Amino acid sequence: MRLNHNIHLAYCTNIHRGSNWEETFQSLRDKTLRVKARVCPDSSYAIGLRLGDLASRELSQPNKLKEFQSWLNENDCYVFTINGFPYGEFHGSRVKENVYLPDWTTSDRVEYTKRLFDIIAEIAPTDSGGSVSTVPCSYKEFITSDEQVAKMRANLWEVIDYIDNLSIKTGKDLHLGLEPEPMCYLETTDEMVRFYRDMKSDRPDDSSISNRFGINYDTCHLAVEYEEAVDGINLLIREGIRISKFHFSSAMKVYPQPKVIQELAPFAEDIYFHQVIARSNDGYLRRYRDLPDALDLANKGLTLDDDEWRIHFHLPLHCLPTELFDTTIDQLQSVIEYLGHNPALCSHIEMETYTWEVLPEGFRQRDVVDQLFGEYNWTLSKLADQGICLLN
Repeated sequence: MRLNHNIHLAYCTNIHRGSNWEETFQSLRDKTLRVKARVCPDSSYAIGLRLGDLASRELSQPNKLKEFQSWLNENDCYVFTINGFPYGEFHGSRVKENVYLPDWTTSDRVEYTKRLFDIIAEIAPTDSGGSVSTVPCSYKEFITSDEQVAKMRANLWEVIDYIDNLSIKTGKDLHLGLEPEPMCYLETTDEMVRFYRDMKSDRPDDSSISNRFGINYDTCHLAVEYEEAVDGINLLIREGIRISKFHFSSAMKVYPQPKVIQELAPFAEDIYFHQVIARSNDGYLRRYRDLPDALDLANKGLTLDDDEWRIHFHLPLHCLPTELFDTTIDQLQSVIEYLGHNPALCSHIEMETYTWEVLPEGFRQRDVVDQLFGEYNWTLSKLADQGICLLN
């Protein structure tokens, strides 16, 4: 939806199943339109579209794309951003580390991302432009050589050139955002800055990088790293790194006492990665590859030095703390306050709580449309407190 200061807000449709285009389109018809009817029935409604490789191939057919554009117009909807992080299946079967594949060392990732930009360049309004978010280069365990790093940079430059040409051709502001995530090749703001500097050093006289390439700042991911959001944003600004999109998201925060460890078991599910970063009293950070690994060590009494755990498990934005579980919503609120003072910082916002299907029963005692309506209410209220309101 359109907010003042030319800010656009949507929820990411990766919360719904959608391996091919028909399944994706069905979710838009069955669920997204129901959300629109409750959130802004009389206003233009923005969709944060998730397209996997197969769905993107099918939608890129001229007749399908024309049909979709007509549907958007008929239902007073528009698309300003595409989640291009998950390439393949994202619901119902094991994803884990496969979500980062193919990574930016491969031509498959390049061609998929170009295809997403072809689509967004065609359907995004001129006033919003179009963004695509993508994997943070790769997963750290997958990168073992300097040659792989050089290949990632070269591939990203190829896509930056492609985006720049599309932007000139269409007159639309198009940009790609890498999304740092725990345990990935880029997991912190500092690592993003170092990589950006290396990218610039490859082509020091090419200014297109500052317009077409940046960061998809996920407030869950960077809170798991114990980053203070305001510090991170200030660092990005100083480096001239574009914030392509904000992912409004919240992570789980706990104090790993025995009762908490026991109650975390239902969150250790088999589909998504739930990286854990522990902090001890002296500030030392310890990383656990996945929540089941952390729980296994805790049950063996090997995590006694851990004072706090932050867990990469996206919780609904309006989820209240309980006796045992807290959240990192304070970091998201810091971002919203910062945006209120600096509304030109980033015009693309996407709420992303893709974990709906795997949340334990007690956390999803409602229909997914009700859950999304709750997230909109929370987000719009917080934005309104900062003077960022829905346009009439």
